[in-house]
Amino acid sequence: MSTGQQIVCGHCGKINRLPADRSPDAARCGSCHQPIFTGHPIEVDEAGFERHVAHNDIPLLVDVWAPWCGPCRSMAPMFERAAEALEPTVRLLKLNADTAPTISSRLGISGIPTLLLMQGGRELSRISGAMDAQKIVAWTKAGLARS
Repeated sequence: MSTGQQIVCGHCGKINRLPADRSPDAARCGSCHQPIFTGHPIEVDEAGFERHVAHNDIPLLVDVWAPWCGPCRSMAPMFERAAEALEPTVRLLKLNADTAPTISSRLGISGIPTLLLMQGGRELSRISGAMDAQKIVAWTKAGLARS
């Protein structure tokens, strides 16, 4: 019998256990009572990124970006639309490379925007360059199917 999945709240950072027999669509954080899934990416700093990687049981799609990057800015609304299509199966995170240089370096980010598909603390796939929402969703689903 499954005990459910651990999901980190995007609002307060608390770890929640979602029972396997309940739909995650209406789940709320046990601490701050905000919805666990909102259909929007979550902006994280280095500590937040580490917390999500360590404690989310669902796959993570991470957009490594920077505010000065034109392609990053043009892809931002596409990443937002992809969140609507991929949640609650995948958690979408936005990591600013300028404010998270240690993580960006550790992950070997050499160009932005870069998307990382991660699960269980390991990288499943990566791709660099701006994409539209359809391509982001298709690339993510293909990466999950290969894992």
